[in-house]
Amino acid sequence: MPKFVSMEEAVGLIPDGATVMFGGFMGCGSAHRFVDALSKSGVKDLTMICNDASMPGGPMGEDYYGVAKLVHNRQVKKLIATHVGLNPEVAVQSMQEGTLEVVLIPQGSLAEMIRAGGAGLGGVLTPTGVGTIVEDNPFCLGKHTVKGRDYLLMEPVRADFAVIAGAKIDKAGNVWYKGDTSNFNIVMATAADVVIAEAEEVVEVEEIAPEDVRTSGVFVDYVVEGGKY
Repeated sequence: MPKFVSMEEAVGLIPDGATVMFGGFMGCGSAHRFVDALSKSGVKDLTMICNDASMPGGPMGEDYYGVAKLVHNRQVKKLIATHVGLNPEVAVQSMQEGTLEVVLIPQGSLAEMIRAGGAGLGGVLTPTGVGTIVEDNPFCLGKHTVKGRDYLLMEPVRADFAVIAGAKIDKAGNVWYKGDTSNFNIVMATAADVVIAEAEEVVEVEEIAPEDVRTSGVFVDYVVEGGKY
C-alpha cells in the first residue's frame, strides 16, 4: 500500500543530484502541483528525464508551465528528452551558457527504453536513428544486424524517482488517467526506485473499475493530493 503524504513531505523526498522522471507531454499529464512545489524547494543538480521541457507559458496564462519551471530556475543540470523546441530557455542554457547538458533521444525509442528499464530487459533494438547522429548518442550501445537489417541497441533507462499524475487514484494507489494524460506516466511508473503519484482526486478502493486501472498500486510508493488543475 502506498503512503499518503503532504505536498511538503513528497517534495522533501527528492534530494540534490537525483535522477527524476516526470510524466507529461507538453505539460499534459504532468504533476503540476508537485512540480510547482519542487520549483520552490531549492533542490538542485537534477537529472530530468521527460518527453520534453514543456513551455514558457501555459494554457491558463501561467508562466513557465510544468517542468519548464525547473529549467527556468536552473535546478536541472542534465535533461534527457525527445524534443525541446517549445522551450527556448533550454537552448540558451545549454548552448549559450553551457549550464545544462541536453541529451535528445527519438520519442518512441525513449518510451521503449524506459519500458525496458521497468521490465528488466537488457536494451531495445530499434531501426530508428540508424545512419544518423543517434548512433553517437551516449545511450546507444552499438549497431547490430538482424536478418540483414541494421538496428541500434539502446540502453534501458531507469531513475531514482518517477513523478506521475493521475486524474483519480484510489487508496490502494491504483491510477486512472483521463484520456491522453497517461502518455509517459505509465512506463515511468515501472522504471524508478521510488514512484510519487499526484492525484487530482483521491477515491475509495473499488471506485476505479479494475479494467480502468492503468497503473497498478503495486508500483506506487507515495500519493499526494494535488487537486484539480
